Order: sequence, then structure tokens, then C-alpha cells
Amino acid sequence: MNLYLGIDFGTSGGRGMVIDEEACCIQAEVRYPFHDSPNAVTPKIWQEALFALVEQIPEQLRREIKAIAINGTSSTVLLVDAAGNPTDAPLLYNDARGSVVLEHLRSIAPPNHTVLSATSSLAKLLWMKQLPSFSEAKYFLHQADWLAFLLHGQLGISDYHNALKLGYDVEELKYPEWLELLQIPIQLPKVLTPGTPIAELRPEIADKFGLSRDCLVCAGTTDSIAAFLASGAKLPGEAVTSLGSTLVLKLLSCTRVEDARYGIYSHRLSDLWLTGGASNTGGAVLKQFFTNLELESLSREIDASIASELDYYPLLKVGDRFPINDPNLPPRLSPRPDNPVEFLHGLLESIARIEARGYELLQQMGADKLSRVYTAGGGAANDTWTAIRARHLQVPVVASAYTEAAYGTALLAMGNGRSVEKE
Repeated sequence: MNLYLGIDFGTSGGRGMVIDEEACCIQAEVRYPFHDSPNAVTPKIWQEALFALVEQIPEQLRREIKAIAINGTSSTVLLVDAAGNPTDAPLLYNDARGSVVLEHLRSIAPPNHTVLSATSSLAKLLWMKQLPSFSEAKYFLHQADWLAFLLHGQLGISDYHNALKLGYDVEELKYPEWLELLQIPIQLPKVLTPGTPIAELRPEIADKFGLSRDCLVCAGTTDSIAAFLASGAKLPGEAVTSLGSTLVLKLLSCTRVEDARYGIYSHRLSDLWLTGGASNTGGAVLKQFFTNLELESLSREIDASIASELDYYPLLKVGDRFPINDPNLPPRLSPRPDNPVEFLHGLLESIARIEARGYELLQQMGADKLSRVYTAGGGAANDTWTAIRARHLQVPVVASAYTEAAYGTALLAMGNGRSVEKE
């Protein structure tokens, strides 16, 4: 039996999913939660998680795995030396230290380009140039690139989903000339189509974990695109909202939409475009105030047909990326009613309002008209929230066929992703 492994690295932990050739039978599902806050999670912990996930897969299944792909959080990046060892702490997806280099970047990049965001990979790289440790670095990698390197041993390889916010031109499939004007004294990754086989497993990794030596490691993707691939969405106008720690919108469109002023960017998906953006609002804010059990029980007491009058902008800290791209946007979480049901209602309503505003903006900018929203991530299981969101979105809101990004990444490993990811 040929099996395929998809590994998903999100903010709260790692997940792995093994599927068969029919993609309709999940053979194994494994998890590795991060117990520290995302900011305290190091590459060493990523590495431990990666190998722990592989080890949790039953031994008899491991031997049948033909290919592996990994997704990581978009714009989570790190510098490594010639041996692949991190030279400093990684910068996570929502790290906005790059805001200090934006003026310099604006003088070189095209107007309103995707990289003109405080959290873009390129802004992070330019900020990292100022670090004392930069002189030790040889390669700039995304989270998914580095984790795949641990398996296949080849440094400096990425995919065009992860490389989009580094400035890679996904229409021309090359780094643009303006990027060369930055004279970055470090090797930017070679960029492949997501799902492209890179190399076989390092023999010592294959032998240690009982994997086949001819098991291929493929170019990966980002967590939100993996969630889209898993969802079942296929037609222009269909969208996927990922309700995880953050809120990520992806709308399949015939038209490419890009505008850094609003944190909007488009990923290439065969001859279509996956246009969208990511907000810092989402489940992480809810978990600041409620446990999972409280979220479940209190949600049942909310009447989803009645709009909450509370108007919040729920953020953990200052700054958002989309639909308002403002690193100085303050959280708005008051007034806070004494009744926790009312407070939760206000939070769910406000996040739904931000989601609706995001889809409206994408359509105003030229994307296809929204027809259906699939939901991935932990928030997909909350029926009350789904009803509130449907009221705001005015289209059918359904759970994704598969809600785990690891499933979409397993499809990529298998090559099913090639039905939309043609080389």
C-alpha cells in the first residue's frame, strides 16, 4: 500500500496525517502540542516536534510512506549557517519588527507590493541584516523549508507559496530584478512548485525511523493554503476561512488581486488565484478569556440570530494585517459586560464582522463574487459561530470536507495537489 504523509506546523503545535492513494481513508493522525507560548517556541522544539510526529506513526505504516510534505506558518522565517544550524531566533508570522525598514523597501519595491508589510518575509530579512549574527548566516529559510531540510538534507530550497512574501514573482516564476537592487548578501532559496519532489530522505533519518530510503520529501506550502487544499473548495467564488489562532481568508478567483495597503495578496493555484489576507484576530484572543470547555458551553447559550451590540476589534496586542493593515491598530475589547455569554457573543460577532469586511474588500478589489465559504481550523466546530458568520456573509457556510491542514499537505505529497498545482 502506498501512503503519503502531510505535516502541518501551526502556532499551537504540529500535526501529521497519513493518507492512502484514494485520499479517502486516513490511516493515521498524530499530534504534538506546543506547551509554551508561540513566541517561546524555538527551532529546537520544531525539530523535536517533527521527529516526535514521525515516531508516533505506527511502524508498519511508516514503511509504506512514499512521500512527505510539510507546511509552516506563512512568513515564519530564520537564518541558518552553512550546516543548516539557526544563527539566531526565528521571526514568527506576526512579528512586525520589519516596520523599521519599510521606508527603504518602498523606495525599491513596486507600489503596494505584497512585501510592503511589516510582517512580510522580505521586511523580516532586511531587519535581520542588522543583527550581529547575520555575518554567520548563509541561507534565509521559511519554517517549512528548514523542517523539510531536516529530512532531505538539501539547504536553500523553498516553494512559491512560502516565497511569495519574500518578493518571488509567482507569475513569471523568478525573483524580480528590483529585488537584486537590495544587494542581499545571503543566499535566497531556490523556489519550486509546491509538491515537487526535492530529494529522498537522508539515509540516517530513514533508518532511524523505519521509513523507506526511497521515500521522497516534496516542496511544501503554507498552513492556510494546505487548509484550502483540504477543504474541497474548487470553483472560483468558493472560499476557505481558517479559524485558528488567527483569521485567514482565501478566495478562489480568476483575477489576481494584490494590494499591500490592505494586506491583500494572491497565491498562484494553477491557472487560478487564491486571493486573501490574514488578520491577527481569531481563536488566540478567545482563548485569552475562555477555556475550550467555556467556549463550548457559553456558545450554546448565545442566540446566533440576534446581533450583539458590542463592537470590538479583538486583538492580543497592537497591530493588524488585514483587512486593516496597520501595525499600530489598538485592540478594542471594551466595554466588557459582567455576563460572560454577552462578552463571548460580542467577540464572536466582532470577528465575524472582520471576516465579512475582508471578503467584501477582496470583491471590491476585483476578486470573484463570494458564493460559498468552507471553514477550517478549531473554530469550524462551533455551530453558534458558524450561524453568526453566515448571517454576516450572506452565503452558505459549511465545514471543510477535511478541516486539518495536514490533510491538504498529504494531498500535496501524494500529487493530488497537482490537479490544481500543475507544474
